[in-house]
Amino acid sequence: MSKAGTQILTLEGLRFDANLGILEHEKQAPQPIRVDAELNLGTQPLLPHDDDITHVLDYRKVRRIIIDECTAEHVNLLESLIGKLAHRLMQLPGVLGVRVRIAKLEIFDDCEVAIRVETGQW
Repeated sequence: MSKAGTQILTLEGLRFDANLGILEHEKQAPQPIRVDAELNLGTQPLLPHDDDITHVLDYRKVRRIIIDECTAEHVNLLESLIGKLAHRLMQLPGVLGVRVRIAKLEIFDDCEVAIRVETGQW
């Protein structure tokens, strides 16, 4: 029986308002976005040596970082925001790779617009 496996921490469908965009109405008020993130934590034991939250990457912290990075200031471009967020998530301890997707939910009536970035090891 295998004693280890690749562990991926995933947050999907995180929705909140962010100050993002170049259009006048986007500069006047925040707009809803959705963030999906995957963090590659590499090979981890299937059975951790204890059940202590301090020995794993706390997903509450990851969620808070995503919200804080995306709401810290007005950003003109989705490309700038996602790059900043991916860079920040890569700095977390034990993270080998990051996949992140940010969608603007209300920019068009007939579709959502999103950008996805993958960095690090996968």
